Amino acid sequence: MFADDPSRKQQSFASDHLIGERSKVLVLTGQSRAHSAIVDSFRAHCDLVETTSIDQAIELLRHEQFDAIFSDTADFLPLERALVSQQTNLILNTIGEGVCIVDGEGRCNWMNRKMQAWPPRVHENVRRACQEAFDLFNKQIPSQPVDPAAFSARSKRYSLNIEDQQFLEMITSPVINSSGQVVQVVAVIWDATTTRRMQQKLDAIDKAGRELAQLESEALAKMTVTDRLALLEEKIISYTRDLMHFDHFIIRVLDRRTGRLELVMSSGLPAEALDIELYATAEGNGISGFVAATGRSYICSDIQRDARYITGLDSARSSLTVPLQLHDKIIGIFNIESRQRAAFSEDDRQFAEIFARHVASALNILDLMVGERVSTSTKITDDVASAIAGPLNDIASDAIALMEEHIGDEVLHDRLRQIVENVEQIRQGLDQCKQGPRTILGTQEIKVEPDPILNQARVLVADDEPNIRQTLHDILRKYNVQVTVVSNGSQAIAAIDSQPLDLIISDIMMPDKNGYDIFAAAQRKGGITPVIFMTGFGYDPNHSIVRASQKGLQDVLYKPFKMRELLACARKALKARVTE
Repeated sequence: MFADDPSRKQQSFASDHLIGERSKVLVLTGQSRAHSAIVDSFRAHCDLVETTSIDQAIELLRHEQFDAIFSDTADFLPLERALVSQQTNLILNTIGEGVCIVDGEGRCNWMNRKMQAWPPRVHENVRRACQEAFDLFNKQIPSQPVDPAAFSARSKRYSLNIEDQQFLEMITSPVINSSGQVVQVVAVIWDATTTRRMQQKLDAIDKAGRELAQLESEALAKMTVTDRLALLEEKIISYTRDLMHFDHFIIRVLDRRTGRLELVMSSGLPAEALDIELYATAEGNGISGFVAATGRSYICSDIQRDARYITGLDSARSSLTVPLQLHDKIIGIFNIESRQRAAFSEDDRQFAEIFARHVASALNILDLMVGERVSTSTKITDDVASAIAGPLNDIASDAIALMEEHIGDEVLHDRLRQIVENVEQIRQGLDQCKQGPRTILGTQEIKVEPDPILNQARVLVADDEPNIRQTLHDILRKYNVQVTVVSNGSQAIAAIDSQPLDLIISDIMMPDKNGYDIFAAAQRKGGITPVIFMTGFGYDPNHSIVRASQKGLQDVLYKPFKMRELLACARKALKARVTE
């Protein structure tokens, strides 16, 4: 409200109650007392605050709230400009970005409070960038007069690295005068350190993931499946510690036949945490079971208040569990624990989920390589058998025909008979190869001789393939070995618990238990009974080999293996046991 016609204003105010009962009004009287009668009439209706200067009025408006302002019309324009300026400063000093104005000489003519709070090294980097932008804008101005509004839409973006400790993003825009010249540069600056470091970590995780998946190189192609798994484990543990900064973690893979979460690898967790049996169900199987069943990550900020938490790290206070996910399918879980309460943030969850996808992909590539090896080996054997079947038949037929033509020539008959027998051995060998993991090669080559190491050794053989069990039983018995044969994991564990053994030979995959279950049963009896694993073409979906290798697995045989290889492994294991 501004005083122009005192009598009309007084009437309108008094009659219409524009301001209302006991409203708070700021009165700027200046040096004039011409409107004192109007001001006095307000007192009956309002709480008045009087001032004589614009500066005082602005100061009052900065700290107090008013319903109306009364002043002379002569004071209106200066007051309005002062209020706008004050509001502009308030806005610029309130926003979270730094704002400054720099001239062509690199002098900073004005900066807001955010900019002032930054250290001198930031000011210097910003000043240099603004001066560079000033020169660039001047070069871009056309020779003809330019509309300042149109040209001011141009801007230049800068990324500033402050001594590798702080990252700033900055946008500069030109200030154009009425003559179309660039006179200053306005810069808006914000701290992008958190965003940049997050991006750097995402890039590092992506790089680590690519390295985990690089299993097809020439060097890796020469490795056994065991060596590849060991290398993968080494990389995962290294990246998890150095890149993710997680020291205590465990990775479990889901066995889809049983729903069990099988331990694959771990770091920094006690034995009792590793031996817990967990299944992929939302209730009753801890946080890991919940994550495996639902596919949802889970941050446990305080394990003492979370009923789902099951024993893990000694003195653990919080945990983070994310799914191992591959093509929308859950193949396991990745669980991290900390001795600090609320140690894991949403950023940690995001990083762990991304890293876990790379781990899942790497594990899957190993399985695909094993599957490819099985398919390739089977196809090659079939192709070879088909290709030589005809020639073998011709050789055998020709040999028999010659034997009939030369009856009475015993020397020739013996040679031809040997040819026929060799052809039959070749056929049997090819049939064995075609059976792949269901057979043992080279059984006919074995010449049984007394062996003091094998003599009276107590050996357990566990395999769900009847041919494997029978072959091992028959040949080991020839060496006077006391053989116990079982067809599944439960029977194997029962045998381990009920009788003394000198050696255990076990398949990795059986209907109820896996190789590591059997190895763990042997470990519980003191860990002195050596264990040899057998696996079809290196197939190890639960990664029993890597897990058992950490605790003293004796050896691994990849089916189809030769009988002499198994005998050599058995002698080595038994001899080492006697030495110990």
